[in-house]
Amino acid sequence: MRDFLYSEIAAIEGMVNLPDDPELAIEAGKGLCQNLLEPLQATFGRLAIRSAYRSPEVNAFGCKHRLSCASNEKNRARHIWDQRSRGGTGALTTVVVPWLVDRLDQGVTWEAMAWWIHDHLPYSELQFFPKLGAFNIGWHESPRRTIYSFIPPRGFLTKPGFANHEGDHRVLYPGFPELVSP
Repeated sequence: MRDFLYSEIAAIEGMVNLPDDPELAIEAGKGLCQNLLEPLQATFGRLAIRSAYRSPEVNAFGCKHRLSCASNEKNRARHIWDQRSRGGTGALTTVVVPWLVDRLDQGVTWEAMAWWIHDHLPYSELQFFPKLGAFNIGWHESPRRTIYSFIPPRGFLTKPGFANHEGDHRVLYPGFPELVSP
């Protein structure tokens, strides 16, 4: 939980980044860890957490000052783990997978990682960024199952209703390991 509560915004601005509802934050964090992060780490090795829980105060500050934070309304049950969205409980974190970073120069793509996760894990949303192979991965009790990229060309790789959403995509991630249960 220590990794999840650390916030550069809070540290620099002298803000406290603690949940108002610790029980809900822990419940959401367990969903994220058990369903997504633990299987990812068991399969690919150590993960680097870049951004996780944000208090509403920290998130609102980040949004107001354009520090890559969406509004509090959009971040409920995402970065703000201790507030439910209309769909229920959820949590999201930004991670870097060193296994992926080590292979980007060899031609392994973010799309390959996205499809591997899509085929193996019960994620709600994935959002990929241009730096460090970093991506948001979110768990939600009512998953959206969307993959979006901020890497040009920006946009959705898949979401429900897209022709590519269903089926087996293993031909798109050759050389990836088999899922390891933690």
